[in-house]
Amino acid sequence: MTTRKAPKKGPVSHLRGSQEPPNTFSSMIHHVVLYKLKSEVTPARVEEMMMNTRMQLLKIPEVLSIKCGKRIDQELPWPFFIAIDFESMDKYAIFRDDPVFVKWMEETIKPNTSDSLSLDFEMDPGKDVRFS
Repeated sequence: MTTRKAPKKGPVSHLRGSQEPPNTFSSMIHHVVLYKLKSEVTPARVEEMMMNTRMQLLKIPEVLSIKCGKRIDQELPWPFFIAIDFESMDKYAIFRDDPVFVKWMEETIKPNTSDSLSLDFEMDPGKDVRFS
């Protein structure tokens, strides 16, 4: 009669297996959103939007860096932008569900904008944008 030994239990890993698509695990993400403003938004209000954007979104741990600004050329159709860097698409997904982001969208973006164009770019894998 043969006795079967139970398989040894090793340490549990929370890392993803080989089914992970390439480059989503370590690629930095640069998220850019261009906004069209409602006609009643004043230059002073744009300044407030810029200040609120930086103050609020930098509270979110997944945000590595943020930039926002207003257009220089008054003929351009997108007078306001934000650009945010994330460690990965996973971190970007967490960011989108963060209560601070949701509140910022409701209080800063929705009341002042009429349209947006969102663009996501993959940067050099492993590049730490905090030091560039």
